[in-house]
Amino acid sequence: MTFPCKILLLGSGELGREFVISAKRLGAFVIACDSYENAPAMQVADASETFSMLDGDRLREVITTHQPDYVVPEIEAIRTEILAEMEAEGVHVVPSARATQLTMNRDAIRDVAALELGLATSAYHYAETLHEVREAASDIGFPLVIKPVMSSSGKGQSKVESADKLDEAWKHAVGIMRGDRQRVIVEQFVDFAYEITLLTIRTREGVLFCPPIGHRQERGDYQESWQPAEMQEQSLADAQNMARKVVDNLGGYGLFGVEFFVTKQGDVIFSELSPRPHDTGMVTLIGQNLSEFDLHARAIMGLPVPHIGLTAPASASAVILADRDSSEFRFAGTAEALALGKEGAEVDVRLFGKPVTRTYRRMGVALATGENTDDARALAKSAADKVTILHD
Repeated sequence: MTFPCKILLLGSGELGREFVISAKRLGAFVIACDSYENAPAMQVADASETFSMLDGDRLREVITTHQPDYVVPEIEAIRTEILAEMEAEGVHVVPSARATQLTMNRDAIRDVAALELGLATSAYHYAETLHEVREAASDIGFPLVIKPVMSSSGKGQSKVESADKLDEAWKHAVGIMRGDRQRVIVEQFVDFAYEITLLTIRTREGVLFCPPIGHRQERGDYQESWQPAEMQEQSLADAQNMARKVVDNLGGYGLFGVEFFVTKQGDVIFSELSPRPHDTGMVTLIGQNLSEFDLHARAIMGLPVPHIGLTAPASASAVILADRDSSEFRFAGTAEALALGKEGAEVDVRLFGKPVTRTYRRMGVALATGENTDDARALAKSAADKVTILHD
């Protein structure tokens, strides 16, 4: 690959923003695309296009116009059949058109993991109507989890304890799902001890792993993450073996966010996979020598990754959330948050530059290091609490 190369980024949220920064440091020319103007990644990219990635004709037109070296999806809601058609015409889709098609929807990647590769997963069924949801629940039993086959950051999922809550969970999933497929996955609730994200990098030299990341969710969305997650040696080896099988099956090069449940007995259960940087992986912005965004850029461009290591004993992230819908807002407390840092306990704040707030929308993240994960988590949470969103 000669430089500068040209990258067309499909989706321009906060993860895309950090990826653009990493790619541009390596000399790339980036065109950031999203459905609304002035999206976070657009603010740091070389050029931008505003359109819905579900508009297949427009998607094809934009790719044809820009003739990128790489098409890099950052969101799920894309006409992936267009990417497959254009890949057949010679367009380089990251990590591959097949990977984007399979991981765009939870049903396709779950079937690959469970049926094709034989990985351990929870019991599950798919449903396209409330009647089918009730039938699935009758077979699986309670408690169970209902979530859209296509959404981002766990949005739209619910834990359901009894049959009288199925209607509410179905409406929640359908109301928040992305794309145009009214389909949910109904799966057995796993009584896990903890859950992890294993950032897995497929390079031309082989498959690499970041130290595991622990995370906590509320309303199906991540609230905090920390690295390294404490795991038994065998559980980590099992997770790495499963992740390697999946990414090798998907093919292509780049970083994959692979999620697992780990039971009290140490058994590892495959949950989900994203063929791109993961929101919980924002912790790597402060805790690794190469962030997940640096790793994604290097893997895509065929550049070497000699070493992945932690730069502190532990690190953590905590989200900064909005509490209402508004286009008139400002931030306060950033200086107070940054002032919490000290030698051996660093603090950083990343505000994403989103043009509007929405209830529970992630507007920024506080990052911290510490001597252990408990200290890092407490410091990141304190820093996040210092940052407030004021409305005029």
